[in-house]
Amino acid sequence: MTVRAEHSSHHFLPTSLRAAIIASSFWVLSLSLSVVSGSVAAFVGCLFACYLVDLRLHQPPWNRFRTSSILCAGLLLWLVGIFTAQLLVSSQSVADLVSPMGAFNSSEFIKWFVISASITIGLRSLAHRTSYGAVLEILFVASAFVITLAAHRNGMIHRPFFIGDFALVRGIDPSAILMAFGCIAVLSLSALLMMESNQRRLPYHFAVLGILCFSLLAYVRLFGLPTPQLTDDLGLTGQQSGNGSPQENPFRDGEDTANDKEAPVAVVVFRDDYEPINGSYYFRESAYSQFNGSMLDFTTRQDMDQDLIEFFTNGRADTEQLPLSEDQRTAVRSTIGMLVPHRSPFGLESPIAYENVPNPNNLRFKRTYNSYSLAPEYDFEFLIGRETGREDWSDEVLQEYLALPDDPRYQELAESLISNLRPEFTEDPFAKSWAIKTYLDENGIYSLKNEHAYEPDPAASFLFGDLTGYCMHFSFAAAYMYRSIGIPTRVGVGYSVPASNRSGGSSLLIQAVHGHAWPEIYFRDIGWVIVDPAPQQTLVDMTTDPQNDLQQLLGDMLRNDASFEDFLESQQSSFISLQALLNVLYVSAILILTVAYLIKFYRLWVPSQAREPNQHRVSYRAVLDRLSAIGLHRRYGESRENFAARASQTAPTIKVMTHSHLACALGSDVPGHFDRMQWNALQRAISKEIHHNTVTWKKVLALLNPFSWLLTR
Repeated sequence: MTVRAEHSSHHFLPTSLRAAIIASSFWVLSLSLSVVSGSVAAFVGCLFACYLVDLRLHQPPWNRFRTSSILCAGLLLWLVGIFTAQLLVSSQSVADLVSPMGAFNSSEFIKWFVISASITIGLRSLAHRTSYGAVLEILFVASAFVITLAAHRNGMIHRPFFIGDFALVRGIDPSAILMAFGCIAVLSLSALLMMESNQRRLPYHFAVLGILCFSLLAYVRLFGLPTPQLTDDLGLTGQQSGNGSPQENPFRDGEDTANDKEAPVAVVVFRDDYEPINGSYYFRESAYSQFNGSMLDFTTRQDMDQDLIEFFTNGRADTEQLPLSEDQRTAVRSTIGMLVPHRSPFGLESPIAYENVPNPNNLRFKRTYNSYSLAPEYDFEFLIGRETGREDWSDEVLQEYLALPDDPRYQELAESLISNLRPEFTEDPFAKSWAIKTYLDENGIYSLKNEHAYEPDPAASFLFGDLTGYCMHFSFAAAYMYRSIGIPTRVGVGYSVPASNRSGGSSLLIQAVHGHAWPEIYFRDIGWVIVDPAPQQTLVDMTTDPQNDLQQLLGDMLRNDASFEDFLESQQSSFISLQALLNVLYVSAILILTVAYLIKFYRLWVPSQAREPNQHRVSYRAVLDRLSAIGLHRRYGESRENFAARASQTAPTIKVMTHSHLACALGSDVPGHFDRMQWNALQRAISKEIHHNTVTWKKVLALLNPFSWLLTR
């Protein structure tokens, strides 16, 4: 009992340290894939599995189970847990009992508990029973941090908050700290494995994993920090596309959650002050205006949408058609920094020109440019009594802006909605459009989850069905009804950001959740006017928490290098410079590798220069170094004779050298006390045998591994 207790006590501390490291990697990995309950479960499940394997399954009588049986048990645990988690979220009775949110959190807890527990059981079992298991374990920890670095909490570059809050106030990018944590975790796990095995494996693990960590640092240095890709559902982000490019289905069916839509996609710095009249900043990128037989699409006509600028430019691009009523508009210049690639440039309503500007931080921004806009300052009363359409439009162009699906219900519903207008407004286009907008506001339900996306006419399925959908459904339905009563309309796409998000500063952060579509009506002598439905009922919260620190940080980055440096200096504390720390790590790693290689090749070279009394020792050591490099080294407590017998399958001459070495070391006069030339001849013979009997990949590793000599005994 006492021996067993001491044994358990001996293993408890390293087990706890390892469990904490692996559990932390599960927690970090789950941040971008689950909610808080899932992250907690991932951590707890890993701790449970580590203690189970190390303190129970690795001890008698449980260690009699085959490794394959334990792996199958872990897989079964995974499947049962996933099935149970799915059952919780699909069961109406469970939702009624603990509320839908309670059921979801319980499901996430169970799912991530079994995921982390089953993977940990597999990794720990392989680490105990195979030579490669420890490497798999280390690679998992490294991969968890690398994946999290790339996802970075669904692109939120300042999360997790406890890291982001600490870093942002010091002008540090949080992803650098996250990367450093990953490197520390990996190297710590390597050190822990060495300490447990007591076989001096630390240099090997440090070499392999150190190269991995510093390769990650080098990648970030060369190619920049990870950024979210294709983070919206409106087709705004992605590769550049031109006017008239084929349209993908703009309607989507998803889950009623905005958690995966918080990624920042751009930051805007206002050079001129401007407050929108309707409470939101609208940034137009493109528009659906031409009916293609099934739905609205990008136009293929040169005489339509002449106010849009569809292409990026290395200089300046101006619109072909300016908005009118300039006395009711104000000129606004803004600088836009794109954090992810976009298909087309966008600008504050209504953009009249784009101008490329130097990128002040090409590690963060994909593209930077100035946008010049004539933003509206009129109120909606200014639109009453205005005619629609542009005087210089041809009849063909006008008909294009009035085309809609061959479904009489659009016109029937629109006419029924405007039938109750007061007599003085019965022929007023704005009053008619406002009546239709009001109907959608009061009766529509905003939801990302819908069943209309793949209907022949999603807008009709939405409008004449359950009236449940998101901005694309509302805007297409409104546009068709506007068109059905003779009002030229298109659907604008871009971003709509609440004015309150600006928080009194000059910077405005645009996130994927702000991706939006809205109907636009062309009023004569004014231009395109946004008449956007705003449903009063919603099944999903599309608001986002204020990101004032991130907004300021990116805005200062975008202005220019000098202002960003001023920001860093104003926020810098006495905390050690991360750049200085990284530079120290770079230099230390290079120095350690250089010294290790020098020692390695010195030990192989010195036998040819050694004096006679030391010849037997340095020659024998050089041979052991060569064997260690290909994975053959003396085990703890193994005699030289037994090792020579084991290594003779690769190098038969090692028996002769071992006998001679022992004779010299013990002062015996038995034959075998060779001179320098004879020792060197034995060395060459053994080297040829190793070269002939060793597979190529082992020989390559033997050459590259700078720490193989540390395993020599």
